[in-house]
Amino acid sequence: MSKELIIDTSTSDVSIALLEDKKLVELNKEKSNPKFAVGDIYLGKVKKLMPGLNAAFVDVGYEKDAFLHYLDLGPQVRSLHRYLDGCVNKRGKIPSFQKFKRERDIDKEGTITDVLAQGQLVMVQIAKEPISTKGPRLTSEISIAGRNLVLMPFHDKVSVSQKIQSAEERNRLKTLIQSIKPHNYGIIVRTVAEGKKVKDLDTELKGLIRKWENAFDNLKGIKPPHLFIGEINRTSAILRDILNVSFNSITVDDETIFREIKEYISTIAPEKEKIVKLHKGDIPIFEHYGIEKQIKSAFGKTVSFKNGAYLIIEHTEALHVIDVNSGNRSKTVSNQETNAFETNLSAAEEIARQLRLRDMGGIIVIDFIDMQSSDHKQKVNEKIKQSMENDRAKHSILPLSKFGLMQITRQRVRPEMHISTTEKCPTCNGSGEISPSILFVDKIENQIETILQKEKHNLVIIKLHPYVAAYLKKGVVPQYMKWRFKYKTRIRIVAISSYDFLEYHIFGANGEEIVS
Repeated sequence: MSKELIIDTSTSDVSIALLEDKKLVELNKEKSNPKFAVGDIYLGKVKKLMPGLNAAFVDVGYEKDAFLHYLDLGPQVRSLHRYLDGCVNKRGKIPSFQKFKRERDIDKEGTITDVLAQGQLVMVQIAKEPISTKGPRLTSEISIAGRNLVLMPFHDKVSVSQKIQSAEERNRLKTLIQSIKPHNYGIIVRTVAEGKKVKDLDTELKGLIRKWENAFDNLKGIKPPHLFIGEINRTSAILRDILNVSFNSITVDDETIFREIKEYISTIAPEKEKIVKLHKGDIPIFEHYGIEKQIKSAFGKTVSFKNGAYLIIEHTEALHVIDVNSGNRSKTVSNQETNAFETNLSAAEEIARQLRLRDMGGIIVIDFIDMQSSDHKQKVNEKIKQSMENDRAKHSILPLSKFGLMQITRQRVRPEMHISTTEKCPTCNGSGEISPSILFVDKIENQIETILQKEKHNLVIIKLHPYVAAYLKKGVVPQYMKWRFKYKTRIRIVAISSYDFLEYHIFGANGEEIVS
């Protein structure tokens, strides 16, 4: 399987597309400065205790108070509170973390009022980002993720990923980490640590410990809510979690990120350094690699997948519903059972892709086409399990019910990806009336003239829909060439298929848009 990573930094968001065999399977978008991201650690203040829910609401600076359940406190939450109080209130040097004497674990069957008090300062970590009308979900069991290791303060246990299949390698990593880890720290060894040398793991471990302990240096006088340790930006976090030597190609349109990724690849697999490429050119990177077209076809209520079959995807506050339809395919297959089975098999593969692509979480109910054969039902069940093997989100799949329904629960820690695939009519802007289309070319020319009157440009690049671009290029002497002779300026026409029909933008030689 070929795996490619395409990174678009040309917009206000950073977009990361993961392609498997040229097919878009994951799309991640990140704001420049995201707040309340999963992994962010805050100093918050307990606003309200809810004994009936055995939970507390905590002010971390979001418009709605964040939710902290008793079961998410962590067994060593009292140690965390005592150490935090010592750092906030102690004069002079902060207490040594590795010499700190931990408290006893809290009672698993205890209540929130045994541990927290209203108005108390608490250290919490974002476990789920704000979704819909809900504030963030919190935990007090702090973890700091690195590439190979996850640091767990106030623990002593070392755990190794079960995805490392070799028992010998798991034992090697566990023994190695136990020999280098300081007191009061637990470590989770991630799957990518397989085969790593002690020097690399020791360097990363020291860096994570330094990040945690140095954050306590400037606590004096800090008032909650306050960001204590920010998770690295989503772009870096995604690269940290999914980037490995199995990628065939990594393409980015930003020179800074290009250099960072190249340097990173050179440390984990020097022979793969050449797979990192810098995209240059007038056509946006997503447009150039056909990702824009895949986005438009993959999102929306109706998704076609094979031989006329399609999915209907509906979203509610409580769950997601996916309906499988054979569409035109039913006309080409005479046997109903065969038609249902083959359509459901193809649908299972597309559904697994859609869950990753849209990052759908919570409860998903799938209405497959009815099948009579128990063998066919079992194969559809196996197919969706197989198709979701590469899904990094935790999920659970129940077998088909007698009504042909399948239930899936999938981990939801971030809002679902929504991309509108419908467009407002570019000619009438939704009014139902349009201005004369014959004047559109004159409108572009008037803007070019205005721009060149204000400032001299050696090159003017006009990006517009392919149909309009073709019109401007047709003829013995194309229209854009007439403009070139008239205004004595180089003019280039670039077709962008993701643009609305009458959408256009004008750019200078430096790639920046010119606004008249």
